[in-house]
Amino acid sequence: MSKNVIIGFVVVALLGLGGYYLAREEAVPDEQVVTNTGNTPAPTPSTPVVPMQPDSPTVETGINPIVSSSTAVVSGQVRPNGASTTYWFEYGETTALGDKTVFQNIGSGFSMIPTPAFITGLESDTVYYYRLSARNSFSTVNGTTYTFKTNDTPPPVRSLPTARTSSATNITRVSANMNGSINPNGAETNYWFEYGEDTDLGSVTGFQSTNSGTSSLSVTTAVSGLEPLTKYYFRLNAQNRFGTVNGAILNFTTLGPSAPTSPSVSTTNASNITDSSARLRGNINPNGDETTYWFEYSEDSLLGSLLSTKTTNKTLQEGNSSESVQENLTQLDANTKYYYRLIGRNSYGTEEGDILSFTTKN
Repeated sequence: MSKNVIIGFVVVALLGLGGYYLAREEAVPDEQVVTNTGNTPAPTPSTPVVPMQPDSPTVETGINPIVSSSTAVVSGQVRPNGASTTYWFEYGETTALGDKTVFQNIGSGFSMIPTPAFITGLESDTVYYYRLSARNSFSTVNGTTYTFKTNDTPPPVRSLPTARTSSATNITRVSANMNGSINPNGAETNYWFEYGEDTDLGSVTGFQSTNSGTSSLSVTTAVSGLEPLTKYYFRLNAQNRFGTVNGAILNFTTLGPSAPTSPSVSTTNASNITDSSARLRGNINPNGDETTYWFEYSEDSLLGSLLSTKTTNKTLQEGNSSESVQENLTQLDANTKYYYRLIGRNSYGTEEGDILSFTTKN
């Protein structure tokens, strides 16, 4: 299955010391240093070209850090380009940089992913150089180097969100709901799911945002276009201006068959038999296509078309599991043997269950 291409997102978050803006700019050689005075407009972005095959990550350092006397909230964007990718920021008082933030994982999709991080332990009223870097199995790529200057503003308290992946639900042949829970821990938080046919994942859902509360929130996202009878791995990710956290990787397997087929039909024993009524029963599996079913019954053991009677048509949606169905018959003759069977039909064919019988009471 080809991996979905999802357009990257620009995240605006208004928090504490002010908003941060994940700007996009054209990459330039690492040795070029750009000083951000707060009034310099972002360079005009070029139209991104998304590679069709896995490649080195695309890296764009953000130009609007939020600084205090000893910290800086830095940002940027990375496109993993189809291989599992980690990002970090390098920083220092010279262009040689020298220090790094913690490594953070953003999966292997083909979408631009925001890459916030929190730098601490800085000196006040000091100019620092910084750049965003990312690495996957193809290479390490460094973004443009910029500068910021610390000031006398008191530093914020770092507050990363938490993310917990939960079991998938509503699994069909081609779709599923991916579930989890997040706690914003007091900062506006965005979340998304990654999924794929191996633990490198590769596909991403759209970004969704939550409030800045401090309690756990259940989240779910439906995905479609999956392959039948296929094992998928997935995880929940959460992110605020201080960084990115990853939930555990779980998995689910889509239902079969590998392609829709005619329904599977079985007739089962009648019940609730009286002298004038009975309940016909059976089981039917739509096998991936909307299916119509009915019962035929008659005093003729061959259920000939001229002598048999059919119940009203009913419909099952395009599921992939066997369902019990039944129909109540009335106005039957006493002490009479009746033959019956269940029939199912979808766009792939018509199937008949075995012919069974019952005898009404005197």
